Amino acid sequence: MTDHDQDKRPDRRALSSAARMYAVQALFQMEAAGQSADRVTREFQNFRIDFDDRDGPTDQADEALFTRIVDDVVMWQSKIDQATDRGLVAKWPIDRIDPVLRAVFRAAGAELVAERAPAKVVITEYVRLTHAFFPDGREARFVNAVLDHMARDFKPDSLG
Repeated sequence: MTDHDQDKRPDRRALSSAARMYAVQALFQMEAAGQSADRVTREFQNFRIDFDDRDGPTDQADEALFTRIVDDVVMWQSKIDQATDRGLVAKWPIDRIDPVLRAVFRAAGAELVAERAPAKVVITEYVRLTHAFFPDGREARFVNAVLDHMARDFKPDSLG
């Protein structure tokens, strides 16, 4: 690797953001295709994260964070889904919302449960990520409100 290539390496925040994006995509794929976490994680690590494909290189990511989010969703999915349900309108349980939003809530919920990053950071990152998936919609405000509720549910003093 040349010095010039090292200068182009993403910073830690960019690597974390990419890991979160890949985690949401992986969770969506797991649900849509009925695939296991192990299979999807391997696919992303081998063929999606920092990979040269016909369209060019894909983004680098913090692979440890990516794997941790996917694994934590599997481990804590029931707890995460219950907290999401409490943050949603009673007539709209988690299984009735858009599957991409469901993946966002699960990935963010995994980080909120694990408490490795401050709740405000998790909420900000996933709201920003929601804008990438839904650039013209109101989904980002919806995600912000539900994640705020989830953060307070998991740890009442987490948002000061």
